[in-house]
Amino acid sequence: MRRIISILTLCVGICMNADAQTFTQRIQKKVAGQGTIVIHQDSTIERLVNTAPLGIKSSQPTATTPSAQTPTAPKTPTTAIQTDTIDTSKKVMRGDAKVNGYRVQAFAGGNSRTDRQQAERIGNDIKSHFGGVPVYVHFYSPRWICRVGNYRTYEEAHQMLVSLRKLGYTQATIVKGKITVAAY
Repeated sequence: MRRIISILTLCVGICMNADAQTFTQRIQKKVAGQGTIVIHQDSTIERLVNTAPLGIKSSQPTATTPSAQTPTAPKTPTTAIQTDTIDTSKKVMRGDAKVNGYRVQAFAGGNSRTDRQQAERIGNDIKSHFGGVPVYVHFYSPRWICRVGNYRTYEEAHQMLVSLRKLGYTQATIVKGKITVAAY
């Protein structure tokens, strides 16, 4: 019986000790025979990394590690610079809902590499003309397609269709399907 109690006490002690350190403290811990890691980050990032996931209460306050408090270079005033770069990265939309709606299909090709490149080229061209409109380049077997927008009504999609046809995409058409909208 004493053995079981001592094993339980040991397990509880180990669990409490493992939870006592933050994630960045565990990474930066010095271990003989291993390299060291130094992390320099803003206190906002420190809180994001070291807080418990949603729904789980942390037993410790969020404190910044000494490495997060290292002095940084003095901040210089920044000026707004207008750039002509296009964000072609994928955007992950969290907390949004899928509903029935419409998109405008600007391109539908085959399944070759050149069709993929053409779909991406058309997508980037549309992004440069309509910056705030989402553009989707996907492979839906057996072809590469480029679709534009998330429109709840046919009339909204038709306005984009007219704009795309004015740009020279004469084969553009409206397609019905699931669209992504902001959840309220």
